[in-house]
Amino acid sequence: MKDKIFVDTNLLVYSVANDFNKKKIANDLLIANEIIVSTQVINEFVAVTLRKKILQPEQIIEFSKGFMKVFEINVITQATISLAFEIMLKYHFSYWDSLIISSALESNTALLYSEDLQDRQIIENRLTICNPFKDV
Repeated sequence: MKDKIFVDTNLLVYSVANDFNKKKIANDLLIANEIIVSTQVINEFVAVTLRKKILQPEQIIEFSKGFMKVFEINVITQATISLAFEIMLKYHFSYWDSLIISSALESNTALLYSEDLQDRQIIENRLTICNPFKDV
């Protein structure tokens, strides 16, 4: 049975980028697990791959549609934003990181894969942050 995990934008970006080591790690995680992302993650994927010219616009659209088809999507709501405010104040994360965490908590996942947050930190006694790239 696949583990249900929430992934941050960097995993999607690395899954299509040229860094072989990070690409392999990202793709292995995306294939081996039941993935949940938020609407924020999809939007950030589009913004990053456009800004950094990692992909052509047509490819960005193709990958984004593929992610939305294959992954469970957590839609950001007023409740998600309110929880993000609480996370931001309690843990002193940026608003955007707090919104990712809020979405992961709403999705009832035990793991959040992210390169941007403290590895092995536990949030609200039920969500563990894991940096799969820490040794790369």
